[in-house]
Formats: sequence, C-alpha cells, structure tokens
Amino acid sequence: MISAIIIGLLAGYIACQLKSRKNKGLIMYLILGILGSFVGNKIFEVFGFEAYSFVAELIVSVVGSIILLWVWAKIKK
Repeated sequence: MISAIIIGLLAGYIACQLKSRKNKGLIMYLILGILGSFVGNKIFEVFGFEAYSFVAELIVSVVGSIILLWVWAKIKK
C-alpha cells in the first residue's frame, strides 16, 4: 500500500513535469499517479507486458499518467 502511494506520487509528479511543467499540488499528483498506474497497467497488459519491479511500475505509471494528461487536455478544448 505504501509503495503504491509512493509510486503514485512520483508518477504524477514526473508526468506533470514532462507534460505541462505546472505545479498541480500533492493531492493532484497522487490522484493522477494512481489513475495513471491503472491506465498504464491496462494498456501494457493489452500488449502482453507486465511490470514486477519498482522501476517498471514507475515507468508504467508515468506512461499512463501522461496519457491521462493528454486525454484531459483534449477533453478541455
């Protein structure tokens, strides 16, 4: 549970820095990272990949978070 929160925070922060460079706040990073982890895992699962290590989970979560940020930007337009 603690590792999921840490991965979520890191993934949300990294994705925001890579995509928009805006400070969204700790709660937004956590929500974005956890949702991104879910989205990333589903996308990677479709392609037959699974993440077992901390670094792999972080990469999957960041990819999912960036996808969520991209979709959110398209919806807001």
